[in-house]
Amino acid sequence: FVRYDGGYDEARKKKVIFLYDEKDGFSDIVCMKAKIDQRFRTIGHRDVYGAIMNLQIEKSSFGDFWIEDDAIYLYTSEQMVDFIKDHLIRINQLTVSFERIDECPKQEFHTKEISFVVASERADALVAALTHSSRSDAKDLIRKGYVQVNHIELEEPDKICNNGSVISIRGTGRFTFLGFCRKTRTGRIVAEFLQNI
Repeated sequence: FVRYDGGYDEARKKKVIFLYDEKDGFSDIVCMKAKIDQRFRTIGHRDVYGAIMNLQIEKSSFGDFWIEDDAIYLYTSEQMVDFIKDHLIRINQLTVSFERIDECPKQEFHTKEISFVVASERADALVAALTHSSRSDAKDLIRKGYVQVNHIELEEPDKICNNGSVISIRGTGRFTFLGFCRKTRTGRIVAEFLQNI
C-alpha cells in the first residue's frame, strides 16, 4: 500500500511511504518550529529556502515550510531533526533555533475558483487550458518534467485526471481539478479548478 504524506492532508510537498496495508499509520514526518522576531529584520520564503540550500541537503529532505508573524514552521523527516537543530541556525542574519513540536500545524492556502473550456479530459488538454497555451506546448511541458499530478511527475500526456487531482505546473502554479461542470453547444467541456493564490 502506498501513502503520500506531508504531515497534513493539504501539504504541497509530500513523500511516498510504502506500507504493508492501509491501516498502517506509520509516518516519519515531523514538524519543527523556530520562534523569530521580525521587528528589525524580515524573513521571507526565499531567505528560508536559501538557508536550507546552503546546508547542501536534498530538496526531498524537507517538505512544506512557511513563515508566520513570530515563527517559522518546517516539515521534515525524523532523521533530519538533529541536523536541522544543529545547522539551520541563521536565516537572513537572524539567529534561529528550531525545535521539534508535537502539533501538526497547517499552512493556510487562499484559493479562487476558475473555469476553462477544454478540448478533452486528457491531462495535456487541462495543462493547455491552465497555461493558456496549445496542446503541443502543454505536451512539451509534460515531456520536460514540469508538470506533476498528485505530487508525482506526469509522464503521459493522455492521462485522465480524476476529480480532486492536484495539478502543479512549474512557472504557472498549483490547481485542484474539481471536475467538468457542463458542455458547450459545440460539444466542448467546461472544467473547473481551484487555484492557489
